[in-house]
Amino acid sequence: MGRFAWTWKVKPECLEKYLAMHREPWPEILRAHSEAGISHYSIFQNGHQFFYVYDCEDPAKANRLLAENVDCQRWNAMTSQMIEGGFDLGQDEPIAYLGEIFYLK
Repeated sequence: MGRFAWTWKVKPECLEKYLAMHREPWPEILRAHSEAGISHYSIFQNGHQFFYVYDCEDPAKANRLLAENVDCQRWNAMTSQMIEGGFDLGQDEPIAYLGEIFYLK
């Protein structure tokens, strides 16, 4: 099991909607992430910058499964427009993961 993290900046005009969506995520989205093998998923906010971290055995497989999920397609169609640069989970490398330099167990 690996830990994976990345950052995105949310467009200022989309901040409130982005926060509202993540305060009350759709149950289908939560289920899809769990079924894709993602656990311990957290999102932290610093102004318009967000830091995401989760545990996953195979993030490439998880991204493929999420890209194929109809509910995730709807969710991502909305949220990808809210972040700078957007994203597409169907791409080979949709997320630029950060390298972990320290972890205290």
